[in-house]
Amino acid sequence: MSSADHSLQRRASLELLRAEAADELSVLIAERLRGGEDPWDFMEDLPSVDELVVFTLRAENIAANGGSRPNAARHYRVLRQISLDYPELTTAVWRLLGEANTHRRWDATVRVDAS
Repeated sequence: MSSADHSLQRRASLELLRAEAADELSVLIAERLRGGEDPWDFMEDLPSVDELVVFTLRAENIAANGGSRPNAARHYRVLRQISLDYPELTTAVWRLLGEANTHRRWDATVRVDAS
């Protein structure tokens, strides 16, 4: 695939992706507040806007690849490609790649199943 073809696959500008993620995050916060949760208890657990953008792009990649959950190597390649396509998201990508034992429930870190 040429770089021109690859750039055509890009979903939208980073500004638009961030705006969509900020809207989604504000809805999540509002729902939790309406549910009576204390923001001191949940704000730290929520993803940042850039992390949410990375997860959205990752989900699109998974859907485009038949919906199968990626193994650790593919997960790394997908996130690395996101950071190459959107350099402003590099910090968020590396933060997500570096969190092997995160406390956040939404974390996409690929864990090996002990069978």
